Amino acid sequence: MRAILRHPVRRMERAGLRTGLRWKLSAAIALVAGLVTVVLGLVVHNAARVSMLDNARELANDRLMLAQRNYELNRGPVFPYVKVDDPELPEALRESVGRSRRASDVSQHGKDPDIWAAVPVKGGHVLSVHMHLPDRSTDMLRDLDQALIIGSVAVVLGGSALGVLIGGQLSRRLRKAAAAANRVAKGETDVRVREAIGGVVRDETDDLARAVDAMADALRQRLEAERRVTADIAHELRTPVTGLLTAAELLPPGRPTELVLDRAKAMRTLVEDVLEVARLDSASERAELQDIMLGEFVARRVAAKDPGVAVQVVHESEVTTDPRRLERVLFNLLANAARHGRPPIEVTVEGRVIRVRDHGPGFPEELLAEGPSRFRTGSEDRAGQGHGLGLTIAAGQARVLGARLTFRNVRPAGLPAEGAVAVLWLPEHAPTNTGSYPVLPAAGER
Repeated sequence: MRAILRHPVRRMERAGLRTGLRWKLSAAIALVAGLVTVVLGLVVHNAARVSMLDNARELANDRLMLAQRNYELNRGPVFPYVKVDDPELPEALRESVGRSRRASDVSQHGKDPDIWAAVPVKGGHVLSVHMHLPDRSTDMLRDLDQALIIGSVAVVLGGSALGVLIGGQLSRRLRKAAAAANRVAKGETDVRVREAIGGVVRDETDDLARAVDAMADALRQRLEAERRVTADIAHELRTPVTGLLTAAELLPPGRPTELVLDRAKAMRTLVEDVLEVARLDSASERAELQDIMLGEFVARRVAAKDPGVAVQVVHESEVTTDPRRLERVLFNLLANAARHGRPPIEVTVEGRVIRVRDHGPGFPEELLAEGPSRFRTGSEDRAGQGHGLGLTIAAGQARVLGARLTFRNVRPAGLPAEGAVAVLWLPEHAPTNTGSYPVLPAAGER
């Protein structure tokens, strides 16, 4: 299930730019708040300006009517703001007055609007009033604009803060869900995403968490069923394969007998490897811990396995581990290097780190990207032998030891790989979190 859940997540992470949800919500709320405040500010500003201009036009008309009555009685202007046949009178307003009716107009030639009111009088003259917005109205409009700007900024900042708060809460729940899902992808079967996010309020995040939990349960059940079927098949095959091997040993000596024995032994090894993989997948394996000198242990085991492999102990170190499982990991790495690589094979021990290097074509890119997988023997360069179980067992045994097994290629810049390197990183402390338990040191191991 770890391989199924992990790689789509990696592809999605590479697909686009990572952006926090809280900042997206904050930016969206700030943008909407800014647009709303700008529109409302323009509407309020224009409404206030139109209202002030209408009041000023009414005032100009009132003054004009009063001046008209006085002019008709006195035959001349009696107010300083009233002019007869003013040459600055707008042409459009002059034409409207020429049709024997009173008219008013607002024109914008400078910073302040010009308010005109005119009416025809006897003798073919035009009586007109020219005025500007009162200073009080101008000050009120300026104060209103300032208040609108301050209010707009306050609304945008408040909306941004609200977006950060809301987005932070939602993002926190999603991060908890993602962390729990990653733990599930790493093989922690007891993790529930819905319990990890917590909270009293129910929202879409809870629906997502329940869906992930349901998916993880379905995958877990499917993988467990697959593991049980694999283990049952391998277990059922063990007895007939053992009988086949025993019967082959009773055949008369000769080349056919050797071929049958070779294939029977290969089949028995395959059955044992499949059973071991099934046990490792069940997460029921526990390490039996002992204190050993790592460099001495590796040198002695490698010399017994293949005297032609060079072992270099750069720095000796005492570690607490399971010697049997460590030997299994080491031998599988050596077998993989011998089968798929080319000599010389080198083993280096430095502190708690063991490196196994060959000089072959290197590991396939799929293995470097996704890790070992059962029954996948790699690319054509490293294919043709084995069943892909050796590195899978090595990685599983490393997990039981609490260790980390990594793979890389020795690749000069711009050139093909010049070898494969498998690195086993043993933990600094005993792997008690894997359920391991200490035992007395074996004779001859110290």
